[in-house]
Amino acid sequence: MNKNFFTHDEHHALNEIVFENRNKEYGAYALRNEANALMQKALFVGVALFATVAIVPFVVSQLKKTDKVITDQGPIVLVDVEQPIDKPIDNVKPIVVPPKPDVPVKTQSLTPPEPTRNPPVETTINQNVDDAVISTVTSPGQSVTNPNQHIETGTAINTMPTVDTTPKPNPDAIIKDVDVEANFAGGIDGFRNKVVQNFDNSAVDNESGEVIKAVVTFVVERDGTISNIKATGVNADFNREAEKVIKSIKGKWNPAKLGGQNVRSYFRFPISMQFE
Repeated sequence: MNKNFFTHDEHHALNEIVFENRNKEYGAYALRNEANALMQKALFVGVALFATVAIVPFVVSQLKKTDKVITDQGPIVLVDVEQPIDKPIDNVKPIVVPPKPDVPVKTQSLTPPEPTRNPPVETTINQNVDDAVISTVTSPGQSVTNPNQHIETGTAINTMPTVDTTPKPNPDAIIKDVDVEANFAGGIDGFRNKVVQNFDNSAVDNESGEVIKAVVTFVVERDGTISNIKATGVNADFNREAEKVIKSIKGKWNPAKLGGQNVRSYFRFPISMQFE
């Protein structure tokens, strides 16, 4: 005789003895007969519910799982990109001060004539030189306040200081040719790994499975921060996510150097992914 696993109760005979000559319609009799079957049903239902809760997250993760494929783009090469328009620096023209015209100074010659066979007509030497300076020739001009002061004759030399007209470099200019190129503090491979780990695949709508490419350019500032982040590619969603990921990456860059000084420079970062 087959026994029903859910309804069979081995203690049924005991219940008959306990409730002999009693009202079996009372609720306790029915509960004792059905208690074993109810406990077994509750056990199976609980095990099934627990198994369902444990398996559902695993199944969902398998359905959403995608593989990221990063292709090697080779060494990163800096190329010319569109630069912001810098204000031209006006060349400062030096102010040329014309030299003052020479003012003729009154001089008096006191040189005695040399003896010759045919001497020229002698002129009387004017001994009153209080308003003139001593010279080798006698010439009219303005009286001097300090007589007998030696005055050199000849072309006046302009002693005005020269003005440096060489334009100074703009400290905010973005330099293309540098001595040392900018680099991420953790290395370019570390930067690439951070981009891959933080990239949100769900933000890109691509069901074809093709490789999506983009080139991200940005400016490495003199203090190691980055700005002017711009991604160029055929997929707009991919471009936006690439810009968002690079902007969110923590860590500073080592700025480019020119002549031992930190300068602003462009950096070009190619990125490509395949979504399956």
